Amino acid sequence: MNPLPDLPLVYLNGAFLPPAEAKVSVFDRGFIFGDGVYEVIPVFSGRLFRLAHHLARLEQSLHEIRLVNPRTIGEWEDVFRRLIAVNGPVDQSIYLQVTRGVAPRDHAFPKEVTPTVFAYAQPLNYPPAEQLASGIAAITAPDIRWSRCDIKAIALLANALLRQQAVEAGTAEAILIRDGFMTEGSASNIFVVKDGELITPPKGPFILPGITRDLVLELAHAHGLPGRERAVREEELYSADELWLTSSTKEILPITRLNDKPVGHGRPGPLHARLLALYREYKQAFADGRVD
Repeated sequence: MNPLPDLPLVYLNGAFLPPAEAKVSVFDRGFIFGDGVYEVIPVFSGRLFRLAHHLARLEQSLHEIRLVNPRTIGEWEDVFRRLIAVNGPVDQSIYLQVTRGVAPRDHAFPKEVTPTVFAYAQPLNYPPAEQLASGIAAITAPDIRWSRCDIKAIALLANALLRQQAVEAGTAEAILIRDGFMTEGSASNIFVVKDGELITPPKGPFILPGITRDLVLELAHAHGLPGRERAVREEELYSADELWLTSSTKEILPITRLNDKPVGHGRPGPLHARLLALYREYKQAFADGRVD
């Protein structure tokens, strides 16, 4: 079995290569310490979706780990467009990763080091239609992650353990609880709907500032739908009329069972249908070049 993804080309440190030829030193701090950050950017009709937002988040993550962005905006765009072109006119996503680079193993940051820059594009795998029609199941789990979840760091072992806990429970996601309050999912942001109002926790150190999360709030406000950011207690999850998860690759996905109990009426609700329609309209307008 070939352990490598079936990709025509990847980008590594200034070169475009077949995946099998892309090599990184075992002394790279990304490998040794998980010392790096990443981004995932959707691409529709060859256009990079919300690129400015993604690159701003990348810049913030790099700033927080005291690493200078190794590429300008124009240089990033040149890399992305080359990767997009080899996949053709399909919906796809860009994965990019920046680590601190290769240095002798020492917890303290090396004084002179060249960052390792890696990126690739691959076709988007959307959630199956039946998940949108019937919703997914989730569990709650204690939030065992560190206290800087706002940094999009490559060190995702805690997230992977939490997601595996959900998979082993026969569900698709874990909704994380810290000190009695919901934070987010192991790989998503979470929205609660109660009495027609859309609610999601405010940004802070325990929550990744999701690009899709922000767009959902923008669309709700633009179309007169009540939505706000506030802390959400764990018990509110069980009395919610609707629950959703959002991410760049899963978009807006309804959660209809939580800890083996139905959410609301146990099926996707009307506000989800409305926001999903608005999101798809916006995405189509972006693909057509009618919005940026």
